[in-house]
Amino acid sequence: MSRRTLIGPCSQLLTLAGSSRPRHGVEQGELEIINEGGILIEDDTIKWVGLFRDLPPIAAEAPTERIFARECVVMPGFVDSHAHPVFVKSRAQEYELRIQGKSYPEIAAMGGGILTSVADVRNASLEQLVEVSQARIPRFLEHGTTTLEAKTGYGLDLVNEIKMLEAIRRLQATTSLELVPTFLGAHEIPPEYKSHKAEYVRLLIERIIPEVSKRGLAEFCDCFVEPGIFELDQAEEILRTAKCHGLQLKLHADQLSRSGATLLGVKLGAVSIDHLEQIASQEIHALAESPSVATLLPGSVFHLGAEPYPPARALIEAGVPVALATDFNPGSSPTVSMQMILSLACTQMRMTPAEAIVAGTINAAHALSRDSRIGSLEEGKQADLCIMAVADYREIPYWFGMNHCTMTIKKGRVVYQKPP
Repeated sequence: MSRRTLIGPCSQLLTLAGSSRPRHGVEQGELEIINEGGILIEDDTIKWVGLFRDLPPIAAEAPTERIFARECVVMPGFVDSHAHPVFVKSRAQEYELRIQGKSYPEIAAMGGGILTSVADVRNASLEQLVEVSQARIPRFLEHGTTTLEAKTGYGLDLVNEIKMLEAIRRLQATTSLELVPTFLGAHEIPPEYKSHKAEYVRLLIERIIPEVSKRGLAEFCDCFVEPGIFELDQAEEILRTAKCHGLQLKLHADQLSRSGATLLGVKLGAVSIDHLEQIASQEIHALAESPSVATLLPGSVFHLGAEPYPPARALIEAGVPVALATDFNPGSSPTVSMQMILSLACTQMRMTPAEAIVAGTINAAHALSRDSRIGSLEEGKQADLCIMAVADYREIPYWFGMNHCTMTIKKGRVVYQKPP
């Protein structure tokens, strides 16, 4: 027998119904709001969306669970399309060093930064890695996130990158949160290859990427393109290899310097090109002419006390589809809250609340190639949504640093409910 759930009426139902392509330009700010709306779920699928007073007869049939949402906003669950959730412990000591004036590159030169997390992951067993990561997962659901990218990049050799991907697979078996595995072996140069970087690039191309593909452990391959880490020609070789092995592409691009990585991502047909703090008009124009999504990560800029923020307004006005993500990681963005990311996007990058919500839902779904299934509340789509205890969607970023989520639903089931 089918399981039905009726939600509503709610103050605002943000459906985000619309174009099948990533939303850009004017569309970036269109939420398709239904005031006093309702939504009917059957098993894991949205059966009906509309004005609550226009409920179809099937909604009255038993058994139908009723969820009341008066004075609430009902919206798609957040899609966090750039995150590093598998690691062993925090790097709070580096946070203190930055407060005292040390830069991120200076800390890395001292043996800190990413390589600290690499050492921790290499010293942990698979079971330990799963256990410590598992404790973080419920916090995403508590904040309204229903889909989360999960990158590797703290292993940096064959054994430990595979260990991280196996950990992601095991985590998926224990949680309702949908995890999207991304191979990021090209995150940093491991210490044993510092003086012969080309050999590590060969290892990635000839052994690690083929093995990841053979085992079917990842959907995407990402690369941190930055002078002194992975140069443009090395990144292109890595990403072309990944593409040949059936992996979709992402890039950490133009974050610390204007490296040309955005243009490389456009050239290679990357699904998502991320960070973009340093891009200029040439890169913005190229993105506008491409199908790639620009994923912006204001949480890392905020936490590092850096500048500038990515030029969200220029991107949107040029017609580039913009997504937002937490960049959750222990070094530069230790937040699980997409709501906080929306606040930063609005106050620091001058995105409107509507543009930010589009960026954190349907455009982020495009950045993970899941737009046909999630990211909007439309008939036939998967029932992934969250209920926010505010009467107007603009209050979500307005009340910054607060968690407004009272309920999260994944595949039609309640996976988080705030205690009364």
